[in-house]
Amino acid sequence: MAAPGLKDKIPPHDDEAERAVLGAMLMDADAIGAAMQYLRAGDFYSNANNRVFEAILGVYDKSVKADILTVTGELRQSGKLDEAGGSAYVSSLTSVVPSSANIEYYAKTVQSYALRRALLRVSGEISAKIFNESMESRMILEETQQRIFELSDNRQAFSYQSVKALLPGAIQIIENQFKTKKEYTGIPSGYDDLDKLTSGFQPSEFIIIGARPSIGKTALALSMAANITIKKKIPAAFFTLEMPAMALVQRLISMETRIGSELLRTGFIKTSDFPAILAAAGDINEAPLFIMDMPNMKLLDLRAQARRIRSRENVGIIFIDYLGLISSENSHMPRYEQMSEISRSLKSLARELNIPIVVLCQLVREAEKERPNLSSIRDTGSIEQDADVVMFLHREREYDKKNGEQPAANPGEGIKTSLILAKQRNGPVGTVDLTFMSKYAKFESMIKKN
Repeated sequence: MAAPGLKDKIPPHDDEAERAVLGAMLMDADAIGAAMQYLRAGDFYSNANNRVFEAILGVYDKSVKADILTVTGELRQSGKLDEAGGSAYVSSLTSVVPSSANIEYYAKTVQSYALRRALLRVSGEISAKIFNESMESRMILEETQQRIFELSDNRQAFSYQSVKALLPGAIQIIENQFKTKKEYTGIPSGYDDLDKLTSGFQPSEFIIIGARPSIGKTALALSMAANITIKKKIPAAFFTLEMPAMALVQRLISMETRIGSELLRTGFIKTSDFPAILAAAGDINEAPLFIMDMPNMKLLDLRAQARRIRSRENVGIIFIDYLGLISSENSHMPRYEQMSEISRSLKSLARELNIPIVVLCQLVREAEKERPNLSSIRDTGSIEQDADVVMFLHREREYDKKNGEQPAANPGEGIKTSLILAKQRNGPVGTVDLTFMSKYAKFESMIKKN
């Protein structure tokens, strides 16, 4: 349903600016590159102008000089000369502007009106869906947010800069690092060997931590969240789809007090333990950690809540436990397609919010017996492609040859566990040794022997 007074209005456009852009492109080859920073096929309101623009790009792509003759020939060959207004219209375009000097101004004007028309189309589509009672309101809201983000993201102008222009900024960054002596550029995980490889978790990164069941995915993520929020006071969100929020808080208390989680859960603690519990509770109380307890969370809900908590609490990082429990709205699709959609969506969410998003995931069964690699991730290959950083928790399991079972670990001892940094889009890969304190469900850095 159109808003009153809008039904009969002509969509916003500037025909003179459109013709000025095309005229400049026909006069000067350099103007073509300048216009392409801002404009795409379809950005012109006039169908004729769109056809001329496409023909100019077609000639340009063949490394042929774009002028009236070559562009007219391109249109004639494609059978679109009449759609472009004929030879006379193409010839008239060069008389619209005296030179190509103001090409960027004209191109930005055309781009601005194209964006307004795109917003008009989106608003019309959303208006129609609002009156479609078969669609859920929150699905309409999610789609609206996503469409607006896509419009913004697709309209980012690109350009080049000389190294001479970039150099002062690079030197300034080095000077700032020298003055502050800040070891990491991102959010530190709290594990020095890992942070030396990654320089901390970087903004917009989609990070995967994979492991087989009972290796300690949740424990590692919660240990990182504790390091980030309790020690560094950096706001973080923890989306738990598997464990109740109260159980996570009890784990935090166990990790900070080094009192066994089983003792806290059953109540078999000593009176002398209470001062440590109260002290840990005070530290946790001051931590800017926000736990989102949502079992069977749909992707749509997750994205909406992530945006909300980022906006309200300014969280610097989000942990999600875990990928396999996120439900797609398109439940009729095969599972691998659903996981591909979820993976792409989480990657775009990290970029949209400009914070790292750390997602836990399961590995295939073969990863129990072999050192995991990128192909060990369950359900889809899209995850390994989309992720900026992929890490695996792995430890060699010794099996009882007689019974074929794994011997129980001594809960009082730390279990050596490898954190394999298998992929890092912008940095090195490697392996970090950690100690898993199963009694407290906590990971600690491995103590190095001299």
